[in-house]
Amino acid sequence: MDKIAVLIPCYNEEKTIGKVVRDAKAALPEATVYVYNNNSKDRTAEIAKEAGAVVRNEYMQGKGNVIRRMFREIDALVYVMVDGDDTYPMDAAPEMVDLVLNKNADMVVGDRLSSTYYQENKRPFHNFGNNLVRESINRIFDCGIKDIMTGFRAFSYEFVKTFPVLSKGFEIETEMTIHAVYNNMQIENVVIDYRDRPEGSVSKLNTFADGFKVIRTILRLFRSYKPFRFFLLISMFLALVSILFFIPILREYWATHLVPRFPTLIVCCFIMLAAVQSFFAGMILSTMALGERRQFEMQLNMLRRHKENDYNG
Repeated sequence: MDKIAVLIPCYNEEKTIGKVVRDAKAALPEATVYVYNNNSKDRTAEIAKEAGAVVRNEYMQGKGNVIRRMFREIDALVYVMVDGDDTYPMDAAPEMVDLVLNKNADMVVGDRLSSTYYQENKRPFHNFGNNLVRESINRIFDCGIKDIMTGFRAFSYEFVKTFPVLSKGFEIETEMTIHAVYNNMQIENVVIDYRDRPEGSVSKLNTFADGFKVIRTILRLFRSYKPFRFFLLISMFLALVSILFFIPILREYWATHLVPRFPTLIVCCFIMLAAVQSFFAGMILSTMALGERRQFEMQLNMLRRHKENDYNG
């Protein structure tokens, strides 16, 4: 088991990967630097190896698939994950590692949005998307994460080995954040500088396609982690629709003692029935989620003992 593992997922980053590896080794001399090459068509793997990194391959395309492979294969007391595009200076890495090793943090978020991101980033839709995702998650999950989509983070062993990677692409950062928040893990924010990609380096993030995937991921995890609130909102919406259509029928009945629109009345009844079903579905799933939380806490206790035995033995 490594004490510190630096994880760098890479796809066609030959212009920057060498510098990122050297910066990581300079900032964290005792760390092992791993570069996971994701079907790069350039010299990314060769340059990373020359710079001193341990190079491995993930053949399923997508950042989420790469992170799944890294988390499965590597055991360490603390993990530092950084993108290979040289947009994150490694100066903050020692502080992030210290928060995990000595302050019990499970996830440390490298917060770009509180420093230079808006000045350095030249893609306005990315700025809007970052703000939208941050506000959505903070409101839905009642948290205060400063930067949801950052690619610079540090993790504890317990986080890495309990994180179920379901996403395949860039929505993985959103999934990580929600996993930590929902399971009441200790999250810290460290303000970092951000610099735009150097000339000739191209972003792999598609603003709209990947943005819609992130939003879909938020909704999916909202349904899974907060089922009562999710289905309560659906229930309230259906009940409101049913009542709005039922009110005119009720007025006519009071005035004439007749119900001339039976089809509308029947539809209103079915919609209200769906609202009731949604409410009880939320209650049942919420109870099941509570049971999963209990199982998760037991799993954490077992992992802590396993980590101590592996590292000390």
